[in-house]
This record gives sequence, structure tokens and C-alpha cells, in this order.
Amino acid sequence: MNSITIDRNITAEPVAINAWSKDRIVYIELTDYRIISFPADRFRLLKNADNSQLEKVELRLNGSALRWEELDEDITVKGILEGRFQLSI
Repeated sequence: MNSITIDRNITAEPVAINAWSKDRIVYIELTDYRIISFPADRFRLLKNADNSQLEKVELRLNGSALRWEELDEDITVKGILEGRFQLSI
């Protein structure tokens, strides 16, 4: 008799399928279709960026990170979900 053991404790890292910025708020749509957001001012480099720079957000690493090439800023989706921000409001 063959048996299979299934590990039900497997967790997947959060992944974004879309990201955008509007009015200094960064929005992230996750694979489960939740949309989360945070003020750009919570991060040092984003705080000093203008709106046109913030709008140039890209998804990287298969949706596990956000990238602003012009600002040389990378932020992980997991870090955002865990509330790991650089600046307190």
C-alpha cells in the first residue's frame, strides 16, 4: 500500500499582480485580489520623490517586490504586509 503525506502548513510568499501610485499613495493588488495601500512618505526615498517619479513603480521578482528604477528603491511585498516601514507617521 502506498501512502502520501500532505503538509498543510506550506505557506506561500505574498505576490503582487499589479502596482500603481496615485496622490502619493502606493497601491498593490495581490494574487488573491486584495488591494492594499500605503503612503509613499513611509519610505525615505519615496518621501522625497515627486508624483511622476512615484508613478513609475514596477513589479519585480515575479511580483514579490516593487521597484522604482529612477529612485533606485526596492521594497518587498512581504515587508509591506508585515508593516516594516522606514519612517513613522
